[in-house]
Amino acid sequence: MSTQTYGSKLDEAKGFGEVWELVKDTVRNTLGEHRVGMMLFLDDLPLYIGAYHPLGTNNIVLNRTLIGIVEGVTKSKRIVNAFAYTLLLHEYLHALGHIPESEVRSLVYQVSKESFGEHSTVSQIARRGLRSILGNIPLNQIPPPSKRAMEIVRDFDKTSRTYIS
Repeated sequence: MSTQTYGSKLDEAKGFGEVWELVKDTVRNTLGEHRVGMMLFLDDLPLYIGAYHPLGTNNIVLNRTLIGIVEGVTKSKRIVNAFAYTLLLHEYLHALGHIPESEVRSLVYQVSKESFGEHSTVSQIARRGLRSILGNIPLNQIPPPSKRAMEIVRDFDKTSRTYIS
């Protein structure tokens, strides 16, 4: 698939499930690796944590508050989807067994650049981090959110379903 096609699909993605399908597709095409059966949870985490993957599980936990801040500040579906893509990609690489942060950051940029192009929003976020989209917003001065219950994202990894005919 071309970088232009991936970019269009990401721009048009509706929700985490569609972004996730792109993450899996780009990793499979770039690195030849894949894994099914992942689950996504949204939780209110400290703002310096974008997401995490508890090792040994099929879970990815995204920072619901941080996603909300990006949505509020940018008002751009393209940027929100690109941000979600980079977070999900990072944690998916951990789930695939890439543990060292330096290795994962390098792979996130490699997959992003090869899939979307060097100058894409995704690659810019992968290379420069959250500051590339939030600028100088002092995240450390934003009060912590009131804790809500962790929520599971339904229909996240559609390839893990079994079908009975």
